[in-house]
This record gives sequence, C-alpha cells and structure tokens, in this order.
Amino acid sequence: MALSPIQKRRLQLFRRNRRGFWSLWIFLVLFGLSLVAELIANDKPLLIGFEGELRSPLLAEYSELDFNGEFDAPADYKDPYIQDLITESGGWMIWPLIRFSYDTINYELPTPAPSPPSAENWLGTDDQGRDVVARVIYGFRISVLFALVLTLASSVIGVMAGAVQGYYGGKTDLFFQRFIEIWSGLPVLFLLIILASLVEPNFWWLLGIMLLFSWMNLVDVVRAEFLRGRNLEYVRAARALGLDNARIMYRHVLPNAMVATLTFMPFIFNSGIVTLTALDFLGFGLPPGSPSLGELVAQGKENLHAPWLGLTAFLSLSVMLTLLIFIGEAVRDAFDPRKAL
Repeated sequence: MALSPIQKRRLQLFRRNRRGFWSLWIFLVLFGLSLVAELIANDKPLLIGFEGELRSPLLAEYSELDFNGEFDAPADYKDPYIQDLITESGGWMIWPLIRFSYDTINYELPTPAPSPPSAENWLGTDDQGRDVVARVIYGFRISVLFALVLTLASSVIGVMAGAVQGYYGGKTDLFFQRFIEIWSGLPVLFLLIILASLVEPNFWWLLGIMLLFSWMNLVDVVRAEFLRGRNLEYVRAARALGLDNARIMYRHVLPNAMVATLTFMPFIFNSGIVTLTALDFLGFGLPPGSPSLGELVAQGKENLHAPWLGLTAFLSLSVMLTLLIFIGEAVRDAFDPRKAL
C-alpha cells in the first residue's frame, strides 16, 4: 500500500530524529528477545537426542521412565542421574544460553542467597536463589505486554468517550465532563491497592482494575478535536448528504483526532509500566513468584548488602523507560505540523 504524502513526511520526520529512531529499534530487539525468553533462559534443554529420537522438553513433558529411569516423575534435567541416563545411551542435550527459568532455584550456590554475580549466575541471585538475569528477561516481557494491552484498550475506550462528547456536545458533553471530573478526582493508586487486596491479583485482574482509570488520559484531546471538527465545512456537507453520525465520526472526524491519540500513546504506555512496577513493589501486583521488575526493586530495598539487585532493577527500568520516552518524543515531532523537513 502506497503511503500518502503526509504519511511520507511523518515517516521522514521520525527517521530524522535519530535518538527516537534508534531507540525504537533497540526496544524492538529487546522486546523480540523477551518474547522468546523460553529459548534463552530455561531450566530445560531445548532439544534432546535419546536412542535415535529427538525430544523437546519445551513442547512436551517427559518423566524419568522415558529416559529409562526408575520413577514416574517429571524429569529433572539438571540432575546428574538424568544426565547420566541420557549420555550413557549415546544421547545429547542442547541447553539454552541461561540454564535457569524465572522460578528456578539454584541449590548449588557457593554462598548463601542472595549470591553475587558469577559465571553461572551472571547478575547473581535474589534472596530465594533465583537467577536475576532470567527474572529480568521474563519480567521485561510481562511489563511490556501488560502496558501494551492496557494502552490499546484504554485508547479505544478513551477515543470513543471523547468522540461522543465532542461530536454531540450539549447535555451529553456536560454529563460526561461532570462524571470525568468526579472519577478523575479519586485517589487512583489507593483504590488500586484496595481493590487488589480484595482478591488474589493476576495479570487480567490488574489489567481490568487499571483500565477503570487509564482511559481518561485521551478523552480531553479527542473531545477537543471533535468539538473543532464537527462544525467544519466538509463535515456539514457530509451531514447534508445524509450520512449518519457514526459514519461521519469514523470517516471524517476521527482521522484528525488520531493524530493527538498516537502522540499520547507512548506516554500512556510508559505510565502503565510505572504503575505495574509500583504495585509489584508494594506487594499488590502480580501473584507471588511471578517475574516482576517491581518485585526486584523491593528485593533490592530489602537486601542492601546485595547491591547487584538494586542496580539491576534500576538499570532495567531506566533503560526501558528512557527508550519509550525517546520514542514518544520522536512520534510527537513526526505528527507536529510545525516541524519542517
């Protein structure tokens, strides 16, 4: 599909912002690696050759009996007994780069947990003996996916609410504005903590709770665009030709409002990551044991004698949020009509 002249101009403006352009590529590479975290950090081999057969523990679960063992229990591939069974039959194993998953406990630490960085645990372990690198990779994926779904869902709701307010105006706009003023005046973080403490939190429950408040970020800008656009000549002409309001809103007014929406979306994305991290830090976020950057921050606070925990959490969050801010600035400049090539 060919790009329109204005789309080409925006793409050129985005590319000209070298900081935002390269931040986007770096972020996409990091996110892409996190999507295949199981292939990078796992306590199971990627592939096993045993008695002339290829087996993938990532796709199926095998017991000790499948490797001529004695017990009908899940095979522990880091157990020397299982490794000997495979090698004695002429088999082999291909391990991932990091031989720990986010919940794997290293029982062979040379020092008490949290242990410092070593050749086996590159960034050390937390206070439960879990590998920090593996938890950062999995935690990065959860944070980005959570913020992505939250941003898309809140943008859809916010755009629809702002469109209805701005296009119809009058009592509809007045009622919505009073409701938003009351709703936005609520202490969001305290309500999130209260609601999260009533039930056992999980990914989708936290997403639903945060969605109750995050949709308001785009309402004002979309409402302003629809208030301005509903009285333009081409909108009046479309109304005079008999087009219904839904089609006019979608085809003629919404494209102008999407410019402001796309400009704000990276910052909403950033806010979602920060809020999830804060809830995890306070203990009201994801279930215990989940890979979480906020939980890593809390571990750094509780274990000041293990500075690698706090430094890893700080660097992970700062790099992620900085990249997103740079991308947001580049998108904002690309959609700014005052910017010249």
